[in-house]
Amino acid sequence: MKRSPLSYLASLLVLVSLFMASCSSENKVGETNLLYGTDSKTWTTDKETNAAGEKVAQTSADKKTELKFYSNGSFNMSSPAQSMQGNYTFDQTAKKITLTPTGAPNSMTFDVVNLTKDEITLKAPDGSQMMLEAQ
Repeated sequence: MKRSPLSYLASLLVLVSLFMASCSSENKVGETNLLYGTDSKTWTTDKETNAAGEKVAQTSADKKTELKFYSNGSFNMSSPAQSMQGNYTFDQTAKKITLTPTGAPNSMTFDVVNLTKDEITLKAPDGSQMMLEAQ
């Protein structure tokens, strides 16, 4: 069964969040510029967990997925199977990031569990998490 780009991104983001939560005793959510560095920053999937907190096996396509945030508020997600572009907003105080894919009827909002210069953990509304590493 083929996953939709939105469900794929949600799964990716959930994995990153769980990994980050398990790797640090105290989660910290830094400033917005940690997402994009000077101009842009590329993040790759490190780990993913499902809503029950169980590790999800990474496929080779999952491992090659990249999520790039730009300082102008846009993002690009690409994998061997698909790509997605759009805009994002990050509310550092509320610890939430909202991704709005170009042409999609709905946006996706994730809790930011952890954000450092090297790692980001995103938690989906269903409780699944995605842990990403900066490249």
